[in-house]
Amino acid sequence: MRTVAHDFTVAKSPWGEDDEIGALNHITPESRAEVMSRVDGSRVFDLSCDYFVGMPTWSALGDPAYQIYKTHDPDGDVVTNPIGLDDEANRLTSYTGDAVSMYTHSGTHIDALNHFGCHGEIYNGYHVHEHMGNRTWDKCGVDTIPPIIARGIMLDIPALKGVEQLPASYGIGRDDLHAAAERQGVTVQTGDVVIIRTGRFQEWPNAEAFLTDEPGLNLDGAKWLVEQGAMLIGADNVAIEQMPTVETNTWCPVHMYLFNEAGVPAIEVLNCEELSAEKVYEFAFIGLHLKLRGASASPIRCIAMPFAETAR
Repeated sequence: MRTVAHDFTVAKSPWGEDDEIGALNHITPESRAEVMSRVDGSRVFDLSCDYFVGMPTWSALGDPAYQIYKTHDPDGDVVTNPIGLDDEANRLTSYTGDAVSMYTHSGTHIDALNHFGCHGEIYNGYHVHEHMGNRTWDKCGVDTIPPIIARGIMLDIPALKGVEQLPASYGIGRDDLHAAAERQGVTVQTGDVVIIRTGRFQEWPNAEAFLTDEPGLNLDGAKWLVEQGAMLIGADNVAIEQMPTVETNTWCPVHMYLFNEAGVPAIEVLNCEELSAEKVYEFAFIGLHLKLRGASASPIRCIAMPFAETAR
């Protein structure tokens, strides 16, 4: 069933005309300190995936897959002698190096606010004619995103429904999110990182099963999370949103709404399976990405550290 098209726009930031990070302005030294003061340091959940040749990656628009190449090999340096050492020195020093090539939206990654725009504009009114260089935007790149330390919650929608994973192309709306939060005894608060579990990560690393007809957030669900105060939204699928969409005027309504109107970035391909198995729904979320200047995304290493019971 198709829905009435949303009238997509680009919002001006409430944090001023120079703002490039939107809702991430909720991160402050005080908010970080408060979150870390509650942590049980004995437990860490790794939410990120491995990177390897053949891993599932978004390639529908022709973007390159992950590749890794050797740039130096211990035996090769003996043969080519690249820095002019004698044979004994080259055999003693077994040197290996490598390089990687990939789409920045590969694996567990964070989307910056310049990833999607509307009629040539991105968040806060930055226009392609004024702020797009030969290689990248000069505004809202992933390099502007601060280290993320914040309260995180995980909303487990398959657990709510009593299934292992959601059906193909299932759209997660506000009723699902509200019911999951009530069932788990958590609330979405201003400045939260909210992670949505669809169960799709159970298909990893089967690319066809992982990437095809993804369940995920629909526009109604995304709006509810923003209304509750979420500053960053993540999911265990590759697109964060329901694919294909039921919207009539764009193939990526959740991306368009979150980035252009709400100023809320996204993290995709999060592994929530261990959190779900141990019923950990509230935690300190820590995410550290690469400062790729102007890029629309970066790989990010994400961990969840549960709060100590005495600090709840």
